[in-house]
Amino acid sequence: MAGRPLRVVGLTGGIGAGKSEALSAFARHGAATLSSDQLVHALYETTAVREAVADHFGRQVLRADGSVDRSLIAERVFADPDERRWLEGLLLPLLFEEFTRWRDREIAGDHVLLVHEAPTLFEAGAEGRYDAIVTITAPAELRESRRPGAALRMAHQIPEAEKIARSDFVYVNDGDLAQLDAFVRSVIAEVAA
Repeated sequence: MAGRPLRVVGLTGGIGAGKSEALSAFARHGAATLSSDQLVHALYETTAVREAVADHFGRQVLRADGSVDRSLIAERVFADPDERRWLEGLLLPLLFEEFTRWRDREIAGDHVLLVHEAPTLFEAGAEGRYDAIVTITAPAELRESRRPGAALRMAHQIPEAEKIARSDFVYVNDGDLAQLDAFVRSVIAEVAA
């Protein structure tokens, strides 16, 4: 793989579509991977974000141990677009900083393919960060069975059809893990060639 150009892939899709499984498949096939969901968890553990969230939403969003109750925040931000925009204004710049640090570190390493899972990639206007975009989708009823409440949260995102139209690769994740793995292998073969 050494000597070939580095490729940075954005991985996105609807709630419950199987992005995390796809990210794991990319990792199994040698890609360096980064999950925005995991980054958000880590950001909520920082004093600065914890305090900003508590100041904005009220101390009731903190558990007895001082950690952020993400489910309470989710209720607020998915019920009120202004609250969602406030939270995005807090977190998205921090996520971009973390992504940039990770990308630069991996570029200095020996990985040829970097895959960043970013659920709100299009909503954040981040398409320009990537050489290719992969969207994982699934039928609405399947996503809802995997993640109850997915339809309500998806209503606040760019429509699935638009994400598909703006993507380089699309996979309908309604099969088994072997089929998803085969799709990931085909994407790697194409983008890392």
